[in-house]
Amino acid sequence: MKKPKIAEELKPFFDPKGVAILGATDKKGKVGNVIFENFRMNKERGIFKGNIYPVNPKLNEIEGYKCYHNVKELPDDTDLAVISIPAKFVPATMKDIAEKGIKAVVIITGGFGELGEEGKRMEREIYEIAKANGIRVIGPNCVGVYVPDTGVDTVFLPENKMDRPKSGPIAFVTQSGAFAAAMLDWAAGAGIGIGKMVSYGNKLDVDDADLMDYFIYDNEIRVVTFYIEGVNDGRKFIEAAKRITAVKPVIALKSGRTEYGAKAASSHTGSLAGADIIYDAVFKQTGIIRAEDFEHMFDMAKAFAKCKLPKGDRVGIITDGGGAGVMASDAVAKFGLKMAELSEETIKYLKENFPPHAVAGNPTDVVGDTDAQRYKVAIEAFVNDPNVDAIVIITLFQVPLLDEMELIDILANYAGKSDKPIVAVAMGGKKTEYYAKILEDKGVPVYPTPERGVRAIAGLVQYTRYLERRKM
Repeated sequence: MKKPKIAEELKPFFDPKGVAILGATDKKGKVGNVIFENFRMNKERGIFKGNIYPVNPKLNEIEGYKCYHNVKELPDDTDLAVISIPAKFVPATMKDIAEKGIKAVVIITGGFGELGEEGKRMEREIYEIAKANGIRVIGPNCVGVYVPDTGVDTVFLPENKMDRPKSGPIAFVTQSGAFAAAMLDWAAGAGIGIGKMVSYGNKLDVDDADLMDYFIYDNEIRVVTFYIEGVNDGRKFIEAAKRITAVKPVIALKSGRTEYGAKAASSHTGSLAGADIIYDAVFKQTGIIRAEDFEHMFDMAKAFAKCKLPKGDRVGIITDGGGAGVMASDAVAKFGLKMAELSEETIKYLKENFPPHAVAGNPTDVVGDTDAQRYKVAIEAFVNDPNVDAIVIITLFQVPLLDEMELIDILANYAGKSDKPIVAVAMGGKKTEYYAKILEDKGVPVYPTPERGVRAIAGLVQYTRYLERRKM
C-alpha cells in the first residue's frame, strides 16, 4: 500500500537526513546546547545516523562540529530545523527556512499565542509562511520529538536530570511539554517502552489529527496515547480518529474537565478546552478510549502493547491469595465486565489435579502453599475453557514453595501461545518488583494491584466492542 502524503511530510521529524539546530550554543545548560548535545551524543552512540548542523552567528564550531552562521549556509540535505531562538526572531527565520527549502520545523521557543495578541500575530505570520511553502511545523512552545530508535531528541532536559525510556510499541502525543518530560522520565523508570513521543505545544500546524493519520502507517507503533487540552478542528479530529481506531487503539487523557481546568488550559497553551461532555461523546463515537488519569492511560497502553484482544468480556481470575481474588472480582463488576462461568470440564479438571484445600472455581485459589506447577494446572484449564475470554493471574511471589523463575516462564509461555489476553498482578515491594520486571521483559504486562490489572483488561474489552460495532 502506498503511504499517503502525511506519512512522507512528517517523516523528517522522526528520521531526518540532516538536522539544523538554530540557537545551538556552547553554553552548558542552555536550551540550544542541550538539544545539540542530545543529537551529538546519540550520533556518537551510533543511534542518530543523520548529519548535525548547529546554527549560531557568533560561533565557528561547537564540540568539533562546524557552526553555520545562518540558514542559507546549511547543506542541502538538511530536512529538519529545530528552533530555540527568541520568539521575535522566529518569523524572519522561517522566511530563510522557506527559501532554503527545509520542509520540517520544530519550534521549541515559547512566547507566542499563549501570551496574548502579539504572540498570536507572530503565530499567524509563521503559519502563513509555512503554508505557502509546504513546511510542516511542530510547536511552538513545546519540547518537540523523541525517537529512541533513530536518536531524534529535541527534549531540552539533559540526561542527568531526565532519564529517557527504551524503545517500545507505544506512541505518546502531548500538548504539555512538562507532561512529556515527566512521562518520559517515569516511563524510563517503569520500564515502559516509548517508540515515539511528540510534544506539539500550541499546535500551530501539526496537530492530533495529523499525527493519528501518520501513526496509522507506522508499523512500529501498536497503540497511540494522547494528552489533550483542547482540539482546534473538531471535524478533522473526528475523521482522523475514525481512520486510526479501525487499525489500532487510541487512548486519550483529556484535561480541562472542570471550569478551573479549562481556564488553566487556555492560559497554558491557548487551548479552547470546550465542554467536557462533548469530548466524551466524540471519544465514544470514534472509538477513542478515555483514560481517567496518567496511571490509567499507561496501564491500558501496556496491555495493548503486550496483549491480544479478547473475544468477549468474561474474565477468569487465578490467585494464590483469597483476598486478592475478592478484590479482583469486585473490580470485574466495577468496570462493567463479567466473571466467567467455568465449564464443568474445567471444574472437574481442576479438582482432579488440585489438593483438597485449593479452591476450584472463579476465582480459582491455588492457595499459599502453591508451587509453579499448580499455577500451570490452573492456567491450562482457563486457557482451554471456551467460557473464559481474558485471564488475570495474581501471584504473591512471597509464598514459600514458589519457584519464581519457573512461574515466570510458565506465564510467559501461555501468554505467548494463548489467543486470550493474560495479565499478571504482583503485589509487594522491591523483591516483587524485581520479578515483575523480568516477567514484563518476557511480554506479560504486570500490575501492582488487582484493580489496575482488571481495569487494563476493561480497556481491551472496550476496544473490542468498538471494533464489533464498526462491523455492524
